[in-house]
Amino acid sequence: MVAELEFEKPLVELRRKIQELKEFMKTADVDLSAEIEKLEARLAKLENEIYANLTPWDRVQIARHPQRPTTLDYIERLFTNFLECHGDRCFGDDEAIVGGIAKYDGLPVTVIGHQRGKDTKENLRRNFGMPHPEGYRKALRLMKQAEKFSRPIICFIDTKGAYPGKAAEERGQSEAIARNLFEMAGITVPIVCIVIGEGGSGGALALGVGNHIHMLENSTYSVISPEGAAAILWKDASLAQRAAETMKITAHDLKALGVIDEIIPEVKGGAHRNADEQAKEIDRVLRRSLKQLLALDGEELVRQRYEKFKQMGQVSFLPETIRAR
Repeated sequence: MVAELEFEKPLVELRRKIQELKEFMKTADVDLSAEIEKLEARLAKLENEIYANLTPWDRVQIARHPQRPTTLDYIERLFTNFLECHGDRCFGDDEAIVGGIAKYDGLPVTVIGHQRGKDTKENLRRNFGMPHPEGYRKALRLMKQAEKFSRPIICFIDTKGAYPGKAAEERGQSEAIARNLFEMAGITVPIVCIVIGEGGSGGALALGVGNHIHMLENSTYSVISPEGAAAILWKDASLAQRAAETMKITAHDLKALGVIDEIIPEVKGGAHRNADEQAKEIDRVLRRSLKQLLALDGEELVRQRYEKFKQMGQVSFLPETIRAR
């Protein structure tokens, strides 16, 4: 059963009424088909209205849905012969990042992604999808291996952020993230990054320096969580909804700003409603993306990646007061 979100409560009530009428018809000699048909039409109309007018905070809630498909869910549906690799050859293995070798439509690729759990036990095992430095070092090891053997790299981004604990800092969390940014910028094979849930801060960006960056329609990508931004700006984390409205963290905002390349449509209600159909939408974009990038040589890939990130944040004019200085 799919857990409903706060803004979906009107839909829940209508679905409950429809189900009650259907159950009543099975036990009573009464024809309620016309009434059910009216309620179903009303439900369809309400669904269209709600899902066509989602606020940034609504999208944050969908991106955080506990049943939202994870990296391993998409690996299972998009790739064959997946062989997971473990460890950073330095400290240990971090289960908040998964990665390995697979085939995509017969093409050898390297797949890497954040991995969170879907229940308390798995979330504890995977540290709620928040990697330690060994996770990022494992990811970089796999990227360098992919470069050596000329395999395209596909990254799935889905994390609240890198783990901020004492042990992570002691083992070089900041250096590990910075090293990934530096090394990914110069890798000579195609890198395609897809934000499938939350893309939080440097923990997300450490897998996000790609030639193409795509986002699922209801995912988010930001330098900080809405709660964190609210705590800093207004000293009140409960104002997270207000922060989400102003931070430009949705796929549509980031496409307009030139941060991402393409928005991947989601099934109505969010990817958790139908992982199989959602995987097909990702497949269409990924296939097109790889076709474009595989036509470029290593030098062109590095140049394209450099130019892409260089242009982010540029402005076309400065106010007179600044120019005068």
